[in-house]
Amino acid sequence: MRSAVHDLLPPAVRRSLVKFGEDLARARRRRRLTRAMMAERTGVSLNTYARLERGDATVALGAYAMALFSLGFGPVLGELADVRQDDVGLQLEEARLPRRVRARQSPEAR
Repeated sequence: MRSAVHDLLPPAVRRSLVKFGEDLARARRRRRLTRAMMAERTGVSLNTYARLERGDATVALGAYAMALFSLGFGPVLGELADVRQDDVGLQLEEARLPRRVRARQSPEAR
């Protein structure tokens, strides 16, 4: 049975997940690891690992993270949405900064 998530994903996201899965498969083969070995290291079933290499959006993010870790990529997921590299967020924050800052008057000075 197909999940509704597949129908909701924009085509660009679907393509990036497929590419990500293909890249994981290529990295695994470069290291001369079998799918069974990676499934065991990742802590998922062989079927789930195969879905991971196909870029299946319904596979848990933790499985992708463990696969990256098992291949030696380390905590790369933590860098994807790093707030220090969020150019749009930083621009929005800058636009909301006040032009002037006034010191608050104490209740006694009123």
